[in-house]
Amino acid sequence: MSATVRGATLPGDPPGGRRAVAVWSIGVAVYFVAVIFRTSLGVAGLDAADRFHVNASALSTFSILQLLVYAGMQIPVGLLVDRLGTKKVLSMGALLFTAGQLGFAFSPSYGTALASRALLGCGDAMTFISVLRLGTRWFSARRGPMVAQLAGLVGMAGNLVSTLVLARLLHGIGWTPAFAGSALAGAVVLVLTLLFLKDHPEGQEPEPSLHRGAAYVRGQIAASWREPGTRLGLWVHFTTQFPAMVFLLLWGLPFLVEAQGLSRATAGELLTLVVLSNMVIGLVYGQIVARHHAARLPLALGTVGATALLWAATLAYPGRHAPMWLLLVLCAVLGACGPASMLGFDFARPANPPERQGTASGITNMGGFIASMTTLFAVGVLLDATGDDYTVAFSSVFVLQALGVSQILRLRGRAARRERERLISSRIETVHVPA
Repeated sequence: MSATVRGATLPGDPPGGRRAVAVWSIGVAVYFVAVIFRTSLGVAGLDAADRFHVNASALSTFSILQLLVYAGMQIPVGLLVDRLGTKKVLSMGALLFTAGQLGFAFSPSYGTALASRALLGCGDAMTFISVLRLGTRWFSARRGPMVAQLAGLVGMAGNLVSTLVLARLLHGIGWTPAFAGSALAGAVVLVLTLLFLKDHPEGQEPEPSLHRGAAYVRGQIAASWREPGTRLGLWVHFTTQFPAMVFLLLWGLPFLVEAQGLSRATAGELLTLVVLSNMVIGLVYGQIVARHHAARLPLALGTVGATALLWAATLAYPGRHAPMWLLLVLCAVLGACGPASMLGFDFARPANPPERQGTASGITNMGGFIASMTTLFAVGVLLDATGDDYTVAFSSVFVLQALGVSQILRLRGRAARRERERLISSRIETVHVPA
């Protein structure tokens, strides 16, 4: 006998349900706290410059080092997730980023503060790929785009906490109590992970791999990289994520205060608008891609084009300061960068089998953080070299966007052909399933 497979749910797909939501929510909570810690410097940049007596280049080193560690850890973390499972990697991540945030609270010098941010970046690097893997183990493939966008949305909610809550605590109770107090959230999610998180539903254990040595590592990386979808995912992530990341992580507040003449309170409200826009657009993008898979590339390229247009209009505005309506539109459009970067995983996911999902996600996730790290450094150096000319400094955004778009256009045809081949092969294998 045979049974015809209908719809998008394939044999072996996880059942989903309330238990899946509950377990996935624990993993997302870890990511939520990691993003609060990651973006905490974005609201404390000017305070950090005063506390440690550093210039723009040295200030940018905080975020650059944090992102350097994050980006450098992506492939090792992907391999660890594929090998050890989500629970162990998320637990390690929560322990490390909590220690980093606590160390940052009590750092007496620039050097120790740098070391703390590096430790934080290492722990942060272990969270998002783990959450993506958790989603693929607990939810069906057709829910993948929406689950990934929801994870990104929760991460942006963490950014919102930094903007609204941590910023007020910082200026209310001071540096050490604010950062040390926030570290308690890391301890809470670590305990929840250790007690309640499960790697996969019962009966959905992945096939064991017999080879775990250097050859296995090389094989996982090489096989993932050979897939055009993985490389396309990396470049989509590279090109879309970094404008908003740079703005929120460090340079947005100084740009709005020093270059646009806004108060800190007004600048904070504009940063909040970026986050809120991200959350709304994330839901929209997730629904669109879940229903129309072909919309991935137009959405990504459209976001890049809109971002470039608004940055150009803001930087080239002939007056001393850009008008508030233009800054509002800029921040609303920057909110699309995060959801657009999530589309990179929607190219990498169908290009790789389940046993390579962590590795492929790690490669993809490197893209945006490499671009962010490069831009953070370029903006800091150009600000020092030009006497705080933000127009010149932020023009570096266009260089990386041009590079990324050229690579996306180069890879899109190959990735589409390979994805069609895999889809046809999958349908042939699953049309007749033993009853």
